[in-house]
Amino acid sequence: MNEKDMSVHDHINEIRKRLIIVVVFFVFAIAVGFFLAEPLMKFLQSSDEAQQMTLNAFRVTDPVKIYFQIILFIAFIMTAPLILFQLWSFVSPGLHERERRVTLSYIPASALLFLGGLAFAYFILFPFVVQFMMNLSDSLGIEQVIGINEYFQFLFQMTIPFGFLFQLPVIMLFVTRLGIVTPMVLSKIRKYAYFVLIVVAAFVTPPDIFSHLLVTVPLLILYEISLWIAKIGYRKALKAEAKQREIDEKERRERIDRELANQKSSGE
Repeated sequence: MNEKDMSVHDHINEIRKRLIIVVVFFVFAIAVGFFLAEPLMKFLQSSDEAQQMTLNAFRVTDPVKIYFQIILFIAFIMTAPLILFQLWSFVSPGLHERERRVTLSYIPASALLFLGGLAFAYFILFPFVVQFMMNLSDSLGIEQVIGINEYFQFLFQMTIPFGFLFQLPVIMLFVTRLGIVTPMVLSKIRKYAYFVLIVVAAFVTPPDIFSHLLVTVPLLILYEISLWIAKIGYRKALKAEAKQREIDEKERRERIDRELANQKSSGE
């Protein structure tokens, strides 16, 4: 059934069907998370930063709380590509064949960028921030007593946002391919985008210039890379639209020729 022919009721049923698929897979991912949470938790505790600390549980429920948070995080990572695929499947009937192929490629790219953002934050940013905090405590003569709940909460707050920030290339390419905004507009608002990224970097880093530059510079480079990718995608979209117009015009002329031929044969 063509998307234009679908009623509101059909759309609701389609959404419900896809939500059920996502929920069932999410439950399965939670079950898998039970087996992966403990190894992942031990891996995170084995880092050089964690080894310098003595992680304490101030409440009986702290280890369980962290354990289930990691399970949910694993389940989300496993389910995210399926969510994107179901979203693509829902909107793809309204796209041309070329657009369907292009937008489908966004799903693995988005997953890789999310993991890349996590890796950048965990292996590069997080160690510098923790070291800065520990050096500051030592210089002030403060003995840190770290709670395991606070440590992992800080770890999640430092890393997970970068998984979403690294979606910038996919988002910019997507909105330009759909014609919501053009790369020229994104170029004109570059200084405002830079300001927003600088503010974001200030919120997620400690108040020292090196840590701030460590985050700000990659984000600005990421914006420029995203803009470059968006320009390429925009040019390809224009070419695809022009080609599609040529195909439509050719089909229209062929249809007119057939109708004229039918009328001529009927007249004879």
